Amino acid sequence: MLAPNAERTTTVVIGAGMPGLAVASELSRRGVNAIVVSGLNGQAFRFAGTSTTGASTYTGKPSRCERPDAASLQERNEILRHLRNYAASHHLDVRTTTPAVRLDRLAHQRPVEEKVWAIHTEQGVLLADNIVLTRCGQSQLRRMLAELGIAIGQNFTAALRAMGMYLVGVGELVSPTPKEVLRQAKVVGQAISAKVHPDNVHAALTGSFPVVSALA
Repeated sequence: MLAPNAERTTTVVIGAGMPGLAVASELSRRGVNAIVVSGLNGQAFRFAGTSTTGASTYTGKPSRCERPDAASLQERNEILRHLRNYAASHHLDVRTTTPAVRLDRLAHQRPVEEKVWAIHTEQGVLLADNIVLTRCGQSQLRRMLAELGIAIGQNFTAALRAMGMYLVGVGELVSPTPKEVLRQAKVVGQAISAKVHPDNVHAALTGSFPVVSALA
């Protein structure tokens, strides 16, 4: 059962680092509501109603990729500074002291039954149509979903998007470059915006963040 006092938003971004702020800024620019939480500190992803038993739980914390080299880290920190300024000046909802502790995928009547994400935090529950993960290797995520009984074919990205799950700043063995993170954030921003505003001009916007255009 969903918490009666749950907070509703369109997208929850998990991770308040550069990838999280990049996609949150992109969503803001496209008119999509989002809440950024500091990360995922819990030990479980729980998908209700997705397996033959009705609910499955995967225990295991998403791992971080290898740290980038010094030059890439310097560029990342400079972009992060601009993104933080953008978040502050545009009043983005960034909750740097609020980690998620569990993710549920639940059925919700509104007015017909649809699946929504329930992001549990110590401060309450956030309900969202979409979540963006910024710390999880793709191979690890595939294993996690397989253990939950969720079949993922060759089109990994499409399968995740059908569930309302998106990845930004995620690599296999090493972290993506800052430019690649910005590219991923733009692609995810476009995809979510197209779902939220299918007939809106926001869905057709392209380009880099104005605040970091000189760095992109």
